[in-house]
Parts: sequence; C-alpha cells; structure tokens
Amino acid sequence: MTVDSIIMIIKKIIDISLVWILFYQILKNIRNNVKLSLLFKGVAMVLILKLVSDFFGLNTVGLLLEYIIMWGPLALIIIFQPEIRNVLEQLGRTQLLGRHKVLTVDERERLVYEIVQAVDYMRKARIGALIVIERDYSLSNYIEKAKKVYADLSSDLLISIFFPNNPLHDGGVIIQGDRITCAGAVFPTSNSSKVNKRFGTRHRAALGIVEETDAISVVVSEETGRLSVAVKGEIFYNISLDDVRMMLIDELRPKQDDDYLDEVSSEEEEA
Repeated sequence: MTVDSIIMIIKKIIDISLVWILFYQILKNIRNNVKLSLLFKGVAMVLILKLVSDFFGLNTVGLLLEYIIMWGPLALIIIFQPEIRNVLEQLGRTQLLGRHKVLTVDERERLVYEIVQAVDYMRKARIGALIVIERDYSLSNYIEKAKKVYADLSSDLLISIFFPNNPLHDGGVIIQGDRITCAGAVFPTSNSSKVNKRFGTRHRAALGIVEETDAISVVVSEETGRLSVAVKGEIFYNISLDDVRMMLIDELRPKQDDDYLDEVSSEEEEA
C-alpha cells in the first residue's frame, strides 16, 4: 500500500465522518425543536406515500406527490425560515456556549431552592414572573437584546426584578448556570393551536422559547398566582410548588446521571 492510497483512505474517512457529524447535529436540533420535528415527520410521510403510490401504481396520487416534492422544499424554506435559521445558528454551538459550567449537586440544589423560594413568594403576592433557565443551547440572541444583570442567583433578586412598577418586570429573566444573566428578555410567543386561550403573553412566551430550544421556563400568573412549567415543547399549567421543585430537579440533572440511572434500571430488570 502506497502513501498516496493511505492519504486517500484517510481523506475518505474524514469526509464520511464530517457528513455523519453534520447529519447528527441536524437531527439533534430537529429533535429539540417542536416545529421542525413536525416538519420532519411531514416530509417523511410524503416520501412514504410516494413510495407506496409507485408500488401500487396510483398514478393520480403519485402525480400530486411529485408536484409537492418538486415545489415543497422552496415553500418550506419560505414558511420555516426562522426555524431553519435557528438550527443553522445552533449547529456550531457546543455545551460550553450554553450552560457556562456543569453545576455540582449543591449548586443545583441551591439553584432550585432560590427559584422555588422566589416563585412561592410571588404566587402568594400575585406578582407575575417568567424565569427561563438555559441548558445546552445558547440563548445569546435573547440576552443581547435584554438588560444585562450578571449577578449571583438569589430569591430576593428575582422578586425585586419582577416587583410591580419595576421597568424590567414585564420581560423574562434568563439564568445561565447559577447566575442571572439578564432581565427584561423578550421571547417568541407560541402559536400552537393546543395552547389554552386563557393563556396570556407570559405563558405563550414560556412555551414559545421551549418549542425552539431546550430551555426550561417557570411562570407565575399575575392574575391567579398559579404556577406553570414549560419544557420540551409542553407547558404544565396550574401545578403545585412541590411539582415545580421536582420538575426542576429532574430536568437539571446532568445527562450522565440519566444514563447512569438508566443502566441501573436495566440491570435491576435483568436481575
């Protein structure tokens, strides 16, 4: 084997590896974006129907699907331009650009404690609030347009930010790691037909940001004092304070811990 052939093999390996990495990152971002997940399922369904129509000789259906496949990509690019742009922006981001550091058990407990203490006070006082916790995907686009804080997280600071007549209380707070990065952040509102019509701007914004990223949103209703948590494209409305605490603890657990628990569960089932 010559040197040129070895170099050629290495180039092919690098080429294939880069393609698979790109493909993996695209699928990873699609999985964490509810709208793009639905889009991906729709495209897959159209392709499956085309194969079925060709197999059974359904000419009329096949012709319609050919037009859809021909002009569909252009229509999808126009309709889903914001989502596609968001995925392309996230492709080059690593976890270091998202959560600034992996929190220790004590830091996670303190984070959850301070948030729960704050929302408990605000629900009793009927103070509206929207708290967004960044995870793997960076929220820098929203941070850039908000009022920078860069302060250690505390329940007193959260309460003071959302206190009535505070200029920042209408927006949302973004937490990175165990620090409050900014306040007065504005998030995209969800247009999902499944959203309760009684939901106000805060709840729709809380759902909108988790539809596009893997963040966690905690909402306190100003009118009713009810608590809600939005995560993974869903919003859990009117839940108890203990439910908020348990959901935050579960969702903020590092992925390594989840993998370990899955392995333990599998071993117990086999035993």
